[in-house]
Amino acid sequence: MRDTKITNAEKKQSALTGEKAGADDDTASSAVLGVAVGEDRYLIPMAEVSEVIPIPKLAHVPLTQPWFLGLANVRGNLYGITDLGVYLGGEPVPFNLKSRILLVMAENKLYSGFIVNSMLGIRDLSEFIPVKPAKKKLPQCVTAQYKDAEGRQWWKLSLVKLMVDDEKFLQVARE
Repeated sequence: MRDTKITNAEKKQSALTGEKAGADDDTASSAVLGVAVGEDRYLIPMAEVSEVIPIPKLAHVPLTQPWFLGLANVRGNLYGITDLGVYLGGEPVPFNLKSRILLVMAENKLYSGFIVNSMLGIRDLSEFIPVKPAKKKLPQCVTAQYKDAEGRQWWKLSLVKLMVDDEKFLQVARE
């Protein structure tokens, strides 16, 4: 018989499901997932993330870009796995027990997973102060810049925009 206590993981999954179900609602659209990628902090819209999983065994694919780590079979679906930090121009950082994969499935059935160094929790975008982006050219998938109450910099990142609009992402073969 199953214990009737609800675990923290079940509460979080329920929150994720509720957020996704009401993704068109204004309050749900302000829900973001905070993640650390290298030294940087990113806010990813909850509606874009279908699941967060520990790093499974990856099947290496030869002759691909350094940011493309391989393929993962998740419940019968093959996901191309990207080291998000390296893709965004950072140096490779070793993964640890806090590292996770954010699974994303775009409308066109493009299955992708993005490795992040750690999860920083579900946040509300209203907790952050918008900041004018620096003059340097940002990737198309970085849609805004924020500061939190402690003055730390955060970047709002659209993984779907990265998957669909960024030609570089679709070219995993090494040149």
